[in-house]
Amino acid sequence: MTVDRKTHWDTVYGEKSDAQLSWHQDDPRVSLELIEMAGVTANSSVIDIGGGTSRLAGALLGRGLHDVTVLDLSKVALDVARDRLGEAGETVTWVTADITSWTPDRQFDLWHDRAVFHFLVNAADRATYLESLTRGVKIGGHAIIATFAPDGPETCSGLPVARYSPGKLAALLGENFAPVAHRHHLHRTPSGKGQSFQFSLLRRFR
Repeated sequence: MTVDRKTHWDTVYGEKSDAQLSWHQDDPRVSLELIEMAGVTANSSVIDIGGGTSRLAGALLGRGLHDVTVLDLSKVALDVARDRLGEAGETVTWVTADITSWTPDRQFDLWHDRAVFHFLVNAADRATYLESLTRGVKIGGHAIIATFAPDGPETCSGLPVARYSPGKLAALLGENFAPVAHRHHLHRTPSGKGQSFQFSLLRRFR
């Protein structure tokens, strides 16, 4: 299953340019708004789960952060992101791994995930993810998890997804995380199609 998933995403990133991907954003403004709300500073540590070719790492470096990690299943995607950042990309920690089998070896101030969790339609995969989330976020730290909203697409990139309201997501994470804020966002794909997302900011309290 892991090999199939990796092959799928390597193929997707290999066949399309960054700007052709349906989830492409020139400016990750909603994420950055919530990151600021979480109190992230230049001294904070941030991990971007499923970062792929996202501009978020570059935006964080531009804000003075120097402890940025990007994890993705696809090495093809990470190579594109690293090459785009040039010399600045050498300061980022790039991790090629499947979040459903990866175990954090450290803790972060902020865990960011835009559109990975909603691909985990298997309960066992979700449970493993949540274990890693709890292990990887400091007590008092934050998580930003963005998924398709209840009125969002039922599939993405040919794969089924699970859709969440902020309340449903918070209930799922409720044992260790408390909701702080959420945002609804209508993402426009490169073709102009609207996709309904929810972004949730949660704080780890124990």
